[in-house]
Amino acid sequence: MRVLVVEDEPNLLRQLRTALEGAGYAVDTASDGEEAHYLGSTENYDAVLLDLGLPEVDGLTVLDRWRKEGRTAPVLVLTARDSWSDKVAGLDAGADDYLAKPFQTEELIARLRALIRRSSGNASSELNAGDVRLDTRSGRVTLAGEPVKLTAQEFKLLSYLMHHKGKVVSRTELIEHIYDQDFDRDSNTIEVFITRIRKKLGPSLISTTRGLGYSLEDA
Repeated sequence: MRVLVVEDEPNLLRQLRTALEGAGYAVDTASDGEEAHYLGSTENYDAVLLDLGLPEVDGLTVLDRWRKEGRTAPVLVLTARDSWSDKVAGLDAGADDYLAKPFQTEELIARLRALIRRSSGNASSELNAGDVRLDTRSGRVTLAGEPVKLTAQEFKLLSYLMHHKGKVVSRTELIEHIYDQDFDRDSNTIEVFITRIRKKLGPSLISTTRGLGYSLEDA
C-alpha cells in the first residue's frame, strides 16, 4: 500500500516515514501545502496522513481542494490542535479520521490500516481468498493454516490484490500502489513477484487477464 505523509516538522516527518516503511508501506512525503496538493492530485495513494498547520497552503484548504477535484483517498488528519471546532472543521472538509499530537505510532498505524480496509470494503484485519489468509495487523500469511514466508514486496503485492479481490488490477496500478514515486516503472519486477507468489501459494490463486492485468478470486 502506498501512502502520502504531509508534515512540515522534519524530525516527525522522518520518524513517520521510517515507522510506516517498517510497517510495509511505500511512502511519499511533502512538507508544505503546495507540494502536498500537487502530489495528491497527480499520484494515486491508498491513504494520506495530513498535518493541518502547513506552510504555503494550510491542510484544510488542501483537503478541501482534493475533495472538490474528486480525489477519494482516505485522509487521516494529524494536528496539534485539539479543540472540538478544529476536529469538526477537518471532518467537514473531507477527513476520514482525526489524530491529535502527540500520538503513539502504533495507534496511527492501526488507524491507517483500518482506513485502508474500510475504503476497500473490508471490515476485518484478516483477508482471505480460498485457503489463503493474510492478516494485515500481524503481517502473517497462511495457506490451509500453515504459515508461508513472503518477502516484503511479495506481501505488499498480495495485500493489494487481497484488498481488491474480484477486481482486475493492471500492472501500472500495482506499481503505483506498492512503490514510492521514485520507482522505475519500466521494471518487470511485478511479473517476477507474481510468479514467486504462485509458486508459494498455488498457481490458481492469481489469474492473468491478458492485456488488462491480474485478479484474485476465492478458490
